[in-house]
Amino acid sequence: MKTLSQEQRLEEIKEMLAKKHKLTTHELADHFGIAFDTARRDVLRLTSTGQAARIHGGLMEIKFNNVPGFVTRSHIQSPIKAKMARLAREEFNPSGLYFVGASTTLMQMCEQLGQINTTIMTNSIDNAVRLMLNKLPEVELLGGKIDKGNRYTYSMETLSQLDNITFDAAFIGTSKIQPDGVMVVDSYDAAIAKKVVERSRKVILIAQKYKFVTNNSSPYKSANLKDIDVLITDVPLEEKYRKYFKPDIKIKYVKEDEAK
Repeated sequence: MKTLSQEQRLEEIKEMLAKKHKLTTHELADHFGIAFDTARRDVLRLTSTGQAARIHGGLMEIKFNNVPGFVTRSHIQSPIKAKMARLAREEFNPSGLYFVGASTTLMQMCEQLGQINTTIMTNSIDNAVRLMLNKLPEVELLGGKIDKGNRYTYSMETLSQLDNITFDAAFIGTSKIQPDGVMVVDSYDAAIAKKVVERSRKVILIAQKYKFVTNNSSPYKSANLKDIDVLITDVPLEEKYRKYFKPDIKIKYVKEDEAK
């Protein structure tokens, strides 16, 4: 049997889950011809990053062919997302103006921003709710129609409003990364993010490693990868993925001992 890397095994496990819906750790060890502890690490990687749900003795499917809605994703307990959120928080300074996009990881980051004397602009309803839990930072919620599924606001007037704003930094998420850009599911989400990136001095992208290889349908580009100044991810990237970005990009990832 050909030896597969963990990344290759994880993709095959997701394909197996799409057919069988549940798998045990013992099944995975037998299928790949690997040690039980190795299979258990595969299970932990998928469940801790929110790509599958942990059950006793194994894991079960979360929808993979399409990106689950925001509410579904927000209820997935992902320790690695929480740690990435803490890394993102380090990019804030007092007395700045920041944009924070709609993302379950960025939502967790907003919960950690209490008492930073700065201003956050967002089009995410959930970000705004969490930022309201403390007196600081100040919060500005962009207006427009509400996308009830993904819980963000959008309008043509918002795009015009952003033309008159310069952000110290923008925090954006993604459902997929391709060599030519940061991809998302919705066209309005992409349009707002693209405008925000144009109007920001620094752009911070939050993206777990699996976003580079996922088959999720995400047809709209929100940013060019060369526009990204800081990448926050869960594990170190191979050189082939680092080359997608500009040479001086700052990459922050969850250290191995923290990812367990």
